[in-house]
Amino acid sequence: MVLQIIAKLTRGEPILPVDSTKDKRTNIDSEGGTVDTENAENNALLQQLEAPVNVIYQTAEDGLGDTIKPRLLAAGADCTKVMVIDDSEQPLTMADVRLEEAIIQTKARMVVLDPIQGFLGAEVDMHRANEIRPLMKRIAVLAEKYHCAIILIGHMNKNSNGKSSYRGLGSIDFQAAARSVLIVGRIKDETEIRVVCHVKSSLAPEGKSIAFRLDKDTGFEWIGEYDISADDLLSGDNRGQKIHAAKEFLQEVLASGSVAQTKVAEEAESRGIKKKTLWNAKKELEIDSVKIGNQWFWMLPE
Repeated sequence: MVLQIIAKLTRGEPILPVDSTKDKRTNIDSEGGTVDTENAENNALLQQLEAPVNVIYQTAEDGLGDTIKPRLLAAGADCTKVMVIDDSEQPLTMADVRLEEAIIQTKARMVVLDPIQGFLGAEVDMHRANEIRPLMKRIAVLAEKYHCAIILIGHMNKNSNGKSSYRGLGSIDFQAAARSVLIVGRIKDETEIRVVCHVKSSLAPEGKSIAFRLDKDTGFEWIGEYDISADDLLSGDNRGQKIHAAKEFLQEVLASGSVAQTKVAEEAESRGIKKKTLWNAKKELEIDSVKIGNQWFWMLPE
């Protein structure tokens, strides 16, 4: 996912897809439903594309030549805008002066350190808050000073029963010092689906959970909002149950042929299926929408 984000930034494109089917002026979408005004405004902002930006990407796990670059190219990245600090002779750390020098030299607008543990330094204990806090402060100063987003990628521990805020490896201070924290998890029984949950946001309201698909043939694809909490996603409780229920409902209600969208929506609501979950299920099942007269009808693909 991070490499996909980098690819879009190097091309000056919005990170999330713009929904072109929505009509912001009339608040009516292409199939006659109401539009979330806030989402419409966000789409308008996303359409104001900025210039491509430089990104610094440091990884302590994957090979740059055989793994990272091929994935960036597959995502359509402009690799001339993806920079790497040479740490072949001296390991790079979060306190390293080379990090600031590289940001100044490249005018990078985003820095990615993957994973956090690989850039702490040999003398730092990742479980001690008093050792982690100064490093996080140093990173925060760089981000503010150079108007640069700094993304730290961490791994989860094995405690599947723990709260999401305590699932990261190492000190809780990693999350405490960060201004925004996202958790990515896989949906049980949906091997291609991942969900991004916003579990902390100090500067703005938390965003809604968003899903994406990783397909061996088609690659990366954003799916849209997904009705699941971070705790449920990580613990395995209700993983995919809501979307499964919505898909089973659609297959049942459309089994005999096309049904008016308004009727489908009303029946789904009566069964406790949220609108966004219903539309995600519709997309996954590739259900067709056909306008007959003044009404939209849904039908299963042939």
